[in-house]
Amino acid sequence: MDERQLEILRELGEQGSVQAVADALAITPSAVSQQLKLLQREASVPLTRRVGRVLRLTQEGERLAEAAVDVQAAMSRAREIARGLAAFPSGTVSVCAFNSAALALFAPLASRFPADGVRVTLSDEDVAQGDFPPLTSRYDIVIAHRLQHTPAWPDRVAVEPLLREQLDVALPVGHPLTNRGTLRAKDVARQAWITTHREFPIGATLDTIAAASGRPIEIRHRVNEFTIVAELVRAGQGLAFLPRWTQPRPEGVVLRPLADLSVSRDVDALIRPENATRPAVSLVVAELRAIAAALINGPRERPLGGSAP
Repeated sequence: MDERQLEILRELGEQGSVQAVADALAITPSAVSQQLKLLQREASVPLTRRVGRVLRLTQEGERLAEAAVDVQAAMSRAREIARGLAAFPSGTVSVCAFNSAALALFAPLASRFPADGVRVTLSDEDVAQGDFPPLTSRYDIVIAHRLQHTPAWPDRVAVEPLLREQLDVALPVGHPLTNRGTLRAKDVARQAWITTHREFPIGATLDTIAAASGRPIEIRHRVNEFTIVAELVRAGQGLAFLPRWTQPRPEGVVLRPLADLSVSRDVDALIRPENATRPAVSLVVAELRAIAAALINGPRERPLGGSAP
């Protein structure tokens, strides 16, 4: 067996289908199948099984895929040593982030890495929480978010915390509830709401508000992009949760925290173990942490303000 075959087996476990593996590795599905067949010849037990029309890993296949992670991490460390990059990090580091994190982090990150030495390439990816880890097959660093009540990230990715961000209730200026410094679930349960699409976790927070208040929540609009959400709030279309630090607020929008429910999200950098060994990746993660810390301590921290410039 060779490293490429192990990589393909690992990708099958993480991506879930031959086609997804082919897309992730930029090869054809037939090439994926061929490499899996070659790997299977060296194994004494089945590594994959058919579930309908989908190819899945067997328990033995999963064990070998886990070993593939160690192999790729060791090879990555060896390559870095051979290239002599430990003392002088260099190379390209690809970074993706969801929209509000990209808005807050990308410009300062790009400005910290000129063309010489380490270079960053940036992409935005708006996906459901469970789809962030598979993106690590395409990007060196995946900036992802998850709410506190949702499952932790899988063990197959390294997690570098960047910040824990409060989500506050956004109201239009002049709304009666802006006269209060903090809000409670029963205060906002009677209002119309703007929230994300169903597969995104913020909607579950509204379920918690409904349970705490004993009444159903009226969802008027479903929009994922926080900039659009803020404009709808300003137009009086409903209340919404907006992040405290990563999203600029237009004039006419007020943020108030919920006092009786904790609504926050972890913003994390997800990295494959073999990429975490690269000095250039470690350098970019350190800069991301510094930028995130500046966000928390900077002028955007105004959870009780009336409007933002």
